[in-house]
Amino acid sequence: MKTAAVIRHIQFEDLGLFGAPLAAAGYDIRCFDAGVDDLAAAYAADLTVLCGGPIGAYQDADYPWLVDEKRGLAARLQAMRPTLGLCLGAQLIAAALGARVYPGHAREIGWGAITLSPAGQASPLAVLQDKPVLHWHGDTFDLPVNATLLASSALYPNQAFALGPAVLGLQFHPEVDPARIEQWLVGHASELAAASIPVNWLRDEAGLLGGAAPAIAEELLQNWLAQLPG
Repeated sequence: MKTAAVIRHIQFEDLGLFGAPLAAAGYDIRCFDAGVDDLAAAYAADLTVLCGGPIGAYQDADYPWLVDEKRGLAARLQAMRPTLGLCLGAQLIAAALGARVYPGHAREIGWGAITLSPAGQASPLAVLQDKPVLHWHGDTFDLPVNATLLASSALYPNQAFALGPAVLGLQFHPEVDPARIEQWLVGHASELAAASIPVNWLRDEAGLLGGAAPAIAEELLQNWLAQLPG
């Protein structure tokens, strides 16, 4: 059985809607908690997924374990082994590839459109055409060398990128299950209050968009898995 390692940086930011299709594709899924677990086994898996979190990929002084996390990730990326990054995960991939990750000019939180590049329209992200996605970040990154830009938003030009068929970084959150939005609203309550973002608005939007989210997430992940090498 193929193995999939999921690296979490906060408990509720996990595989979400990607969990069921990944298991259906025949992967044995194991979760690791960054800063707590040894990630060597996570980087040895057939597929590694790096999930989101409320810290910055550049905060090595505050979270020294980030150094080892990025070092192990860099070795995996150099070997071009299948790797998926979600929000912070995408930023960690960018950092491990030598790109700059830094605080953005504005917080981007809530559902909004993305614009797919021509490469994005021909990629597994094509299912997201004209579909709102959940954004939840304040940091951004420069596009890594040799990476292909797949998507942008009105606030940030770099929203998704690929490095060949095996590496995919998504700054937004297609994996979030709207039925579990309360975990996000509680877990990020301080951030929402500081940004003056209404909790009820995010909850209402989750209700409006919840019906289509599972099918979109499933198709996106299936399409990406189908084009992985080997």
